[in-house]
Amino acid sequence: MHWMIGRETVWIHACLRLLQEICENPQFIVGGASRTDICQGDLGDCWLLAAIACLTLNEKLLFRVVPQEQSFSENYAGLFHFQFWRYGDWVDVVIDDRIPTFNNQLVFTKSAERNEFWSALLEKAYAKLHGSYEALKGGNTTEAMEDFTGGVTEFYEMKEAPKELYKIMKKALERGSLMGCSIDSLVPARFETRTVTGLVKGHAYSVTAVDEVNENVSDQETNLNSHKENPSRYFMMSFEDFKKNYTKIEICNLTPDALEDDKIHKWTVSVNEGRWVRGCSAGGCRNYPDTFWTNPQYRLRLLEEDDDPDDNEVGCTFVVALMQKNRRKERKMGANLFTIGFAIYEMHGNKQHMQKDFFLFNSSKARSKSYINLREVTQRFRLSSGEYVIIPSTYEPHQEGDFILRVFSEKRNTSEEIENRIEADHPVVSPEATGSKRVDLNFLPSCVITSPCSAAPLPTQPAPALAGEESEEDQQFRTIFQEIAGEEMEITANELRNVLNRVISTHKDLNTEGFSLESCRSMIALMDMDGTGRLNLQEFRHLWNKIKQWQGIFKHYNADQSGSINSYEMRNAVNDAGFRLNNQLYDIITMRYANENMNIDFDSFVSCLVRLEAMFSKSTH
Repeated sequence: MHWMIGRETVWIHACLRLLQEICENPQFIVGGASRTDICQGDLGDCWLLAAIACLTLNEKLLFRVVPQEQSFSENYAGLFHFQFWRYGDWVDVVIDDRIPTFNNQLVFTKSAERNEFWSALLEKAYAKLHGSYEALKGGNTTEAMEDFTGGVTEFYEMKEAPKELYKIMKKALERGSLMGCSIDSLVPARFETRTVTGLVKGHAYSVTAVDEVNENVSDQETNLNSHKENPSRYFMMSFEDFKKNYTKIEICNLTPDALEDDKIHKWTVSVNEGRWVRGCSAGGCRNYPDTFWTNPQYRLRLLEEDDDPDDNEVGCTFVVALMQKNRRKERKMGANLFTIGFAIYEMHGNKQHMQKDFFLFNSSKARSKSYINLREVTQRFRLSSGEYVIIPSTYEPHQEGDFILRVFSEKRNTSEEIENRIEADHPVVSPEATGSKRVDLNFLPSCVITSPCSAAPLPTQPAPALAGEESEEDQQFRTIFQEIAGEEMEITANELRNVLNRVISTHKDLNTEGFSLESCRSMIALMDMDGTGRLNLQEFRHLWNKIKQWQGIFKHYNADQSGSINSYEMRNAVNDAGFRLNNQLYDIITMRYANENMNIDFDSFVSCLVRLEAMFSKSTH
């Protein structure tokens, strides 16, 4: 038999059963939600269940994810809903009450209370969020923790913990952060075994307080535990013993919207969504200098220094978190996690996308400790107030995907994507505005003169008069054009196509299949100032000068003589042609004009620039 969650079908030896069919008196929550309500079934999602267990320690957060005004009796309609943080937004997931069973027993998560089902239903809702139960196999506790809170999680291995770990933990708790610690075991069979100190390996412990105590520890411990509902579940240990006995600590920093207490010192959070596009803005890490600069760039302004009178160092503390989106949900389509990381550079008032040379001659001020294939890479930094640029990237170029970049800081910060202002150096294409009639004839082969293009007869119109006396070069160009255009002294799109393709066929350094009729129509639409649908001598002269100019740019980036330029070089070539575009337009250009190898031939290059000329020409009128 099989069952479905979303569009995913998973075959198992089980069936979907209504909870009323396997239990006489089903309840949503019995006696409050607790860790004992979460017993793992046959699905390898212990990472998720550990996060749910941590969630039960904070009722405010728990009941945001698991709304408690739900039951199997009052206003019951067979539906339950849960809320999860999803890349910057809280989404509501609605499910029915059919749960996979085998021999009348739940296959996956269950509660110690046989008639309690909130944890099983929560697991089903989370599976629906990701497309299937199968998508939940294998993961990291912090991934679910962030989906339950919208927070940012930091990892610290005790053997590599920073010297200021105590201060980090204390400040985190002052900001309402969730904090857990654990003891890893190199031998899986020894999980859940006790150490000589009585601590359990593989068990998750919650850190609820960090403080300095005097010699009268017993009195201090009484004060700390007096507000706890069950003091026997809490214990104290020295910070040195804490570091010796535990191997790992995780801190989930919460966003202001998850905190209500005004006494809590809240983080300042800025969020940016972005995308790496193959061939355009997926430039890889710093090891690839030719493409690294094309990655999305984000300006970070650290506006205030930390307010810590006990700290002699001056600076701004902040946490950068780079998260790749939707990889778990798309795993069934082969979307494994990318290896990701980021670098931070200092900048001074630059409002444009930083170019290649900047990264060749400037070293980073900070960077992620390593590139790693996790859903999210986070790291804490401390830098002087000022302006910086964050470059998020995959390790290798050409890896396409969505991401979200978040910055948590103790004081005010702002971050935003650096986007070029869309503009052109020479937006006007009118021949009269060029101020020059000089034409480079070296690009015209003699074969064009001896083989005029044929076309159906068109109404004749007089050639436009040229101001002043014609130079010898002007006369030569007029003769050539007359050979092409015939008595009408105008050429159609089809004739223009034949001319251009005959010309570029003589240039062996240009890898091209020839201009399309559509491209030539675009050229005529751009240059046809008198509205005839054809080009006269003056209009053709202006087009020819443009093509010659663009050929020079193309050859500059075709240094390897391959006959084409890659899509990353295209960005610089477009800039050299006088156009300043934003990332979205560069993405569109790549998708429209690059081939499957992310290369652009000469006719595609010219066609792109013609479209850009037309776009800016219309915007100026």
